[in-house]
Amino acid sequence: MTDSPDDADRDAPGNGSADARADGGDSAAGDDPLRAPPGERSVPELLRFGVVNLHKPAGPSSHQVSAWVRDAIDETLAALDPEGPPTGGVAHSGTLDPKVTGCLPTLTGDATRMAQVFLEGAKEYVAVLELHASPPSDFREVVAEFESEIYQKPPRKSAVSRRLRTRTVHDLDVLEAADRKALLRIRCESGTYVRKLCHDVGLATGVGAHMGHLRRTATDPFDDRDLRTLQDLVDALAWAEDGDDALLREVVRPAEDALTHLPAVTVARSAARNVATGAPVYAPGVIDVDDAAVPRVRDDEATDDADADDEATDDADPPLVACFTPDGVAVCLGRVVGDPDAESGVVVSLERVLL
Repeated sequence: MTDSPDDADRDAPGNGSADARADGGDSAAGDDPLRAPPGERSVPELLRFGVVNLHKPAGPSSHQVSAWVRDAIDETLAALDPEGPPTGGVAHSGTLDPKVTGCLPTLTGDATRMAQVFLEGAKEYVAVLELHASPPSDFREVVAEFESEIYQKPPRKSAVSRRLRTRTVHDLDVLEAADRKALLRIRCESGTYVRKLCHDVGLATGVGAHMGHLRRTATDPFDDRDLRTLQDLVDALAWAEDGDDALLREVVRPAEDALTHLPAVTVARSAARNVATGAPVYAPGVIDVDDAAVPRVRDDEATDDADADDEATDDADPPLVACFTPDGVAVCLGRVVGDPDAESGVVVSLERVLL
């Protein structure tokens, strides 16, 4: 495999071989498709639907790190539940160059179906900007101009098409500057090429620049305050095989933890069982909906009408939402397309069934 030459995450998170189908799959007759609540799952259940906020070290590729995670978990599953299936694969939150370190949340087993959620949130990086000459007196002001929507074209050796596109830089701060180096903190939209951003900042300053060391400090909803190393995972799995799963439950978290940044829809357990067969979420099965789940009229389309803010428009894209049962079991990903307060009709169209 050829490693990615760029620092940014790909347009799609890395997938293992696990099924990422949008339907619910088949289950044995009479089996309840709903999982146990997140805090009540056995170790094998946790490993087959979990997430690790992994610290990627410098050296291996994201693909190699993911393969190590998969193999280690499968060995433990074979020891604890030999009659059950292996994970089937893992999925990480976006490719990092081998030299880049930091936050690489990794989904296990059936949780790989929700890999797209990492495209919905922001990414945060800390980068060393290597200037090619002394910075100008207005250096900080020049850098601040890139805190906006910017145009980028992926580099030649990238895994996506090289078409001009826009990405939003939410925050761009100069944490420290000395001589010909500056430490930048960048919070940006998924898919932003930080190496290209550093190059463009150098051009704008008039002295040129390139990216030095890079570390990803956050991938919504995770950050680097509670990263776990590969060694942590291996140790936790070994302890679990010996009957002590306390450390494992700290390292491998229920996959629902990867959905906390999305608007939530709570559905009845009976509705969730219907979703498991591929049915959308109908109004009678909806218990509660976050306000952020329902698209609102855009500011540039607002009128003087008092009810304008309450009108949904065809041009307002519904956000990705996560549906849960009342006890916190992830059911599906989808979009709110109907009135949650209606007596009938489809409320959530499906994108991924997670049962």
